[in-house]
Amino acid sequence: MSMDETVSTFKTSKYTILIVDDEPDICELLEFKLKKEGYQTSSTTNPFEGISIARDVGPDLIVLDVMMPELDGFRLCSMLKVDSKLKNIPILFLTAKTDVDDRIKGFTKGADDYLNKPFDTRELVARIKVILARTLRKQVAMQGKLLAGGIALDPESHEVTIDGDLIDLTNTEFKLLHLMMERTGRVQSRENLLVNVWNYDTEIETRTVDNHIGRLRSKLGPKGVFVKTVRGVGYKLLAD
Repeated sequence: MSMDETVSTFKTSKYTILIVDDEPDICELLEFKLKKEGYQTSSTTNPFEGISIARDVGPDLIVLDVMMPELDGFRLCSMLKVDSKLKNIPILFLTAKTDVDDRIKGFTKGADDYLNKPFDTRELVARIKVILARTLRKQVAMQGKLLAGGIALDPESHEVTIDGDLIDLTNTEFKLLHLMMERTGRVQSRENLLVNVWNYDTEIETRTVDNHIGRLRSKLGPKGVFVKTVRGVGYKLLAD
């Protein structure tokens, strides 16, 4: 799907926006404007409640105020980014802070965009559309790829990447990882791996699998921990 086709399929009615801001007037204003644009919305003035709502609703984007009592937006963003269910949700910061250092801090915490108060709601809506369209393009680009434990495998290009970095695997290592990612979370016996990856009879030494698993783990670096040994049975790949 091309970029133009991606944008053409962008329908605001499919998206839910969560607004977290300690000023009730801003929450009310943004809900009104975003609903008028066709978005579904949720809002709260309580940052702690924002985490709970995010888990329940699963929003497509969060508009997050920075300067809030008890829990500021930077800390809340950090909490969202370590939650496996919420870490990929785009975040747009709203703040009265205008210093460059504050903007940089926002981006290092994982924000996708940053808008200073006071702001024009038309600009906010435009920025939201850009973020969501970019997210949709990423999702389209990932179609056909296998994802598990922070590892991305593309069967068509025969490539494996971790955080965008290409991992150099042999053909056998690729086939081994491919099979385990297709069956994420399911234990694969050594015999089963031999038959499906090497096309060997089960009479062949299972040590072959162990050796390749060891090399695969090494090449995956920190992500190698997701390849788990199930004692006396075989191996499985954890989803996260």
